[in-house]
Amino acid sequence: MDPADESAHVAVAPEENLVLAAEALAAPPTPVAIAPTLRERAAELIRFLSVGGVSFVVDLGLFNLLLYGPGHVLEHKPLTAKVISLVAATLVSWVGNRHWTFSQHRTARRGHELLVFSAINVVGALVPVATLALSRYALGLHSQLADNVSTVLGIGLATVIRYVGYKKWVFTGR
Repeated sequence: MDPADESAHVAVAPEENLVLAAEALAAPPTPVAIAPTLRERAAELIRFLSVGGVSFVVDLGLFNLLLYGPGHVLEHKPLTAKVISLVAATLVSWVGNRHWTFSQHRTARRGHELLVFSAINVVGALVPVATLALSRYALGLHSQLADNVSTVLGIGLATVIRYVGYKKWVFTGR
């Protein structure tokens, strides 16, 4: 063996390895290391919002089709139409997020994943209702503008809740 090669393979005590590892973890990330992370997160958010947009169109489109479309299938049952459209949109959202947005983090337990995903969506669906109720009944605001502003704020808050919930409890990669 060449003596020059031996210097590259000097044995390091285990405690020194721990110190070196701790120093590496404690060092602030360099801008070069941060850039790909920000780009990856931005791309993930764009995918998430795209899937959400498609799901919104499915929800609204199917709701209107069932209620007002040919044959007026559920003309006198708007809540039934809404439940059906919401379930369809949730399934579209789960498939899109599972196979595109969070494809690197999906789990092998599909049933559990879908159950937790659906629970987070129920919470997400209740948030705009809560912001509307707060606006109407706690703040006494009854205008069309107030209703729409409170609903849009609720949708925005629900979007954040869904994204964080999906990352933390659904698409964990475990």
